[in-house]
Amino acid sequence: MIVVAGEALVDMVPVGDDELAPLAPKLGGGPYNVAVALGRLDVPTGFLSRVSTDHFGEQLIKRLHASEVATDLVQRGPENTTLAVVGLADDGSARYSFYVDGTADRLVEDPGPLPAEAKAVSFGTLSLVLEPGASVYETVLRRESKRLLTALDPNIRAGLIHDPGAYRARFRSWLPDVGLLKLSVEDARWLAEEDDVIEIARTWISQGPAAVVLTKGGDGLSVITATGQVDVPPVKVDVVDTIGAGDTVQGALLAWLHDHDALSAEKIRGLSTDEWTAALTYAGAAAAITCSRAGAEPPFASELTAALGG
Repeated sequence: MIVVAGEALVDMVPVGDDELAPLAPKLGGGPYNVAVALGRLDVPTGFLSRVSTDHFGEQLIKRLHASEVATDLVQRGPENTTLAVVGLADDGSARYSFYVDGTADRLVEDPGPLPAEAKAVSFGTLSLVLEPGASVYETVLRRESKRLLTALDPNIRAGLIHDPGAYRARFRSWLPDVGLLKLSVEDARWLAEEDDVIEIARTWISQGPAAVVLTKGGDGLSVITATGQVDVPPVKVDVVDTIGAGDTVQGALLAWLHDHDALSAEKIRGLSTDEWTAALTYAGAAAAITCSRAGAEPPFASELTAALGG
């Protein structure tokens, strides 16, 4: 199985074009979306988090079960669910305001060693920023990297990072324990404070990851490895919004690796150009489906197979 570790929250998404349009709740959170994407793509998946016992928390758990995601590692608590208020630009891109004080997901406790059947574990987003949970997830990352493929999507929310320098240093300290790093070009530039994302990725590879996958919005996807670079073009789609698109890439990429017996840093380093092209095409097609509908709604396996002409 693949374990996804991190927050579950509710996105409050505007309904309509008015500046103060009504807000509709959509279940989300970067790691939560990754877990849903994996489960819907028929990959055995478990979710590690702390989820509220409030109404939103109950719906979050219900959706995990509907997406075939195991919740054995989910902790429950009476604290409120984190809220993210979403603002949408004309092109469908999203910006966020967060309500996180004392919420359930940041109070997660160390579960101890992950189950023996786990082959990979994915981390990212707010869960690696907000304490005390960030230190808990960091402990799990470092411990599990000794036996599992560890995947990281930092998914930067700069407004919640009060000391950017300290966070950038902490990010660099994770790299020796990361097998697969996936992030947007905007996040790469923010983290490195440089514009040349390809050179940035090559530097990071020298520090640990077997591959760095870059999402480039309308310019498609790229992967940089120690042996070269592979690019795939974007999938043309009518964009409703981009909420959950990057999370879907992470989930679909891990699903492809699972389906092709490549869930290890060693096997990732051995992937050919054709294999990377197939993996990125699969992930890009999945993200395009998510972008075609409101909120983070990753595709089911049957939808993705149809989109790829299977």
